[in-house]
Amino acid sequence: MIRLSIALLAVLLALSGLRAAELRGHGGPIRGLAVGADGAAALSGSFDSTAIRWSLATSSAEKVMRFHDGAVNAAVLLPDGRAVTGGEDGRIAIWPEDGTRPERILEGHQGPIVALSLSPDGRSLGSAAWDGTARVWPLADEGTPRILEGHTGNVNGVAYLGSGEVATIGYDATLRIWPATGPVRVVNFPTPLNALALVPGRDRLAIGGADGRLRLVDAGGTILAEAEIAPTPVIAVASDGRRVAASGLRGAIAILSADDLAPERTLVGPGLPVWSLAFVPGSNELLTGGNDNVIRRWNAATGASLDSGIAEGVEDPLARYAGDPGAKVYRACVACHTLQPGEGVRAGPTLHGIMGRRIASLPDYDYSDAFSGHDIVWTPETVARLFEIGPHAFTPGTKMPEQTINRAADRDALVEFLVRATR
Repeated sequence: MIRLSIALLAVLLALSGLRAAELRGHGGPIRGLAVGADGAAALSGSFDSTAIRWSLATSSAEKVMRFHDGAVNAAVLLPDGRAVTGGEDGRIAIWPEDGTRPERILEGHQGPIVALSLSPDGRSLGSAAWDGTARVWPLADEGTPRILEGHTGNVNGVAYLGSGEVATIGYDATLRIWPATGPVRVVNFPTPLNALALVPGRDRLAIGGADGRLRLVDAGGTILAEAEIAPTPVIAVASDGRRVAASGLRGAIAILSADDLAPERTLVGPGLPVWSLAFVPGSNELLTGGNDNVIRRWNAATGASLDSGIAEGVEDPLARYAGDPGAKVYRACVACHTLQPGEGVRAGPTLHGIMGRRIASLPDYDYSDAFSGHDIVWTPETVARLFEIGPHAFTPGTKMPEQTINRAADRDALVEFLVRATR
């Protein structure tokens, strides 16, 4: 059905002489986004478990790729036209340019893969996963990957420096820089780290934190500049060498100077939240992937939207709960869950009616097999316990991102809010 819809849309656009700027075709939030070095093609991965190759000249889908069991979280386009995708299933698929099935599968990670990066010479691929490791995979042969171990928790980002060294960031609030030989350099931060991008041509790293701040770091790990992006975590970062783009849960995209993170402008569209970002080489264009399943196109130099019919702003789904301490805690959950009927399903199931509901019992949500195997009824006590010890400990095998609420008062406020807001 998706292939048929995309083909029909392309025919209608061709017949009408119109050119749509938005890239539409996914059935879920856009989690991974990449653009080829020549700026002609884009590759996206979605919570709907598919990847799509797009022509940026015609704003049309060229190929829908289905392989992964779960969300496609990371995407890379190789210089020879091949595509690479990393999934929630812990596998990496390498796709021929003209094929609909992977030509090679890289396996070894024991948790969801959330980031991929291509080495400067194009000979190896870096991957970051929630099994606590990163890996370096040789692309020219079937050689054994190098396993980078040391993070104490989810590894959320990977990038190559110009020297060929590999940088990784993690939920353990560390940046680790791995030389080809010798000891790893570890840099500690005051917050868990969520997103990582190389600033091309400058050998600097742009790092997004759970504290809503963006930091510019040199190859030695020294923080050169930092800027507050939002009161919620930064979840995506990209750079074209001149600018850095950063986005968070509220849907706004900050555009900053790559020199010192001086703010230039803010882009606001209806894609709350924005999960992925990618600059188009050789232009001022920025692609953003949102929670509304749409990839949007922007002029990062002027802030102008290249899409038609774009909304002027974003309605805050928690506006009616202003000042509520429980709603303040819940704001970190709004990216994946809705509270009321009619608001639809996001990355996670709706929380409407959650109190007294048996785990994994909604008929319109595709739960993981491991999650469905638990025997839990959601009550104020079980919800509080979930966030006290973390989802991965309380419900092993869950797709839910790992997060804990350390203060009992905050857990109590969240639970009391959910009891009221999900009736």
